[in-house]
Amino acid sequence: MLLGIDHVVLACPDPDATATALESRLGLASTGGGRHDALGTMNRLAWLGDAYLELVGVFDPGLASRSWLGGPVLAALDGGAEGGLVTWAIAVDDLDEALRWAPPDHGLIGPLDGERRRPDDRVVRWRLARPKVLSPSAPFLIEHDPEAAEWSPAERADRADQQHPLGGRAGLVGLEIQVASPAVAAGRLRSLLAASVEPAGRRAVRVRLGSQEVRFVASRPASVAVVDIVADVPLRTRVTRVGDCEIRVRGRPAVVGAPSQPDEVADV
Repeated sequence: MLLGIDHVVLACPDPDATATALESRLGLASTGGGRHDALGTMNRLAWLGDAYLELVGVFDPGLASRSWLGGPVLAALDGGAEGGLVTWAIAVDDLDEALRWAPPDHGLIGPLDGERRRPDDRVVRWRLARPKVLSPSAPFLIEHDPEAAEWSPAERADRADQQHPLGGRAGLVGLEIQVASPAVAAGRLRSLLAASVEPAGRRAVRVRLGSQEVRFVASRPASVAVVDIVADVPLRTRVTRVGDCEIRVRGRPAVVGAPSQPDEVADV
């Protein structure tokens, strides 16, 4: 039932500009994305196999302010802020079953149908269950429609072999979230999904989601969320920021004896 981290929602003032910056600074390419016509939001997607970074902006502030996704995105961009991590999604292959096994007080609203129209007029469809209020510590569950755009077996196979400008494939391996109480945040996921939870250092808890992990760590001054991505080619670590979220891309180990190189750091 539990597949892993589906995607990370990042609010940004201009998804196109952020997509361009991620490609030039990290070597990650983005697709055309599309519009959530009912939510007032638009996006670009940086695919990482079946997971992705969702770069979300607003095309209709009035409509967005009344929608479950648009409202939190607007809040992240309030007052000229540069956005950052809004929430994230957990992929399940049977949403109804996931909700049947969830505790009675899980607090999720759904199942709800959703869709996004792409620039080529193909429509992506899904079902989801979301908390009443989205936050980085309160993700939602999503089940994709394999009969609609982007989730057919052929399209998934193409993504699995996608070569990014960095020189190879890339995958999402982890997410680090700052919270007031790591144990409480991890406990919510454990009760909802029966996921594996374990300590991850001082005041930090790790939740295993398939081959990925989410780390809840105690909030610190000037702390940021972190998205961890691994490429399948030798690559010195590249780091950039989307608002209050740091994106890290590292490669597989370089050749033994090769000179070390400093990390690359840039802001989007």
